Formats: sequence, C-alpha cells, structure tokens
Amino acid sequence: MKLDFWQVTDDPIEKVVALIAKRAIGQGERVLVVSADSGHRAAISRALWQAGPDSFLANGEADAPGADRQPILLAAEPLAANGASHLILADATFRDCPGFARVFLLFPPDAAPAARQAWRAQDGREGVERAYFAQEDGRWVKKG
Repeated sequence: MKLDFWQVTDDPIEKVVALIAKRAIGQGERVLVVSADSGHRAAISRALWQAGPDSFLANGEADAPGADRQPILLAAEPLAANGASHLILADATFRDCPGFARVFLLFPPDAAPAARQAWRAQDGREGVERAYFAQEDGRWVKKG
C-alpha cells in the first residue's frame, strides 16, 4: 500500500480532494473519500461536481442507491461499496485501512502532531510505502 501524508496549507481540503480524485479517475481507478462530518462531505461533493470549467467528477454518498456504480464515493467510514482502490481521508483522521492500493491522509498544520504519530506508527510495517508532501507557494513538494 502506498500511504501519502499531505499537509494542506494553501488550498481548501475540498480542492485538494478534487485534484487527487481527478488524477485517480484519469488513471481508471475508483475513489472513496472519508470524512466523519456530513457537512464536510457535502462541501467535498460540491467541489467534485464543480471540479473544472470543462469537467465534473461524478460522485455520491456511500449509502445511496447505486453507490456501487459511482466512480467516487463519499462516506463516514472507509467501506468502499464501489470497489475503490484509492482512499482519501479528508478529515485529518488516520484510520488503518487495509485493502486499498493507495491512501491519502489530508491534514491542516494544526493536525500535524496527530499525522506525525500516524506516520511513526507505520515504521517497519511490511508492504507500506510512505511519502510526505507539503504545499509551498502553491506547489506540492515531497518532504519525505
């Protein structure tokens, strides 16, 4: 599993979710976006539907009819009814989520201590490849 820690400082989380989801969908993958807060999931959904002037990223809630056909699902828990290979943890809360090829933990600077703890908890874990990215002047820079 590839595990990415993304410290978000310049953009709203919703915009970063759309960036990651667009790239994953473009590679033929399915995505699950997790946030415990229903209002946050609604904001992410709006951002996905309005992802760009020439495109949108179709999405739905995991408990809605037809969820298994959605390329992007939004849920409170990391259960991928759509068979997603990519998981975006959009609420800065790390969850151990086996079964995904790639997991993104998005977090603001004030959640960095918890993200560091989650990073350290992955030390020596077989099959986990970690990376840490931070925003600098509007660009994503790999820090570790």
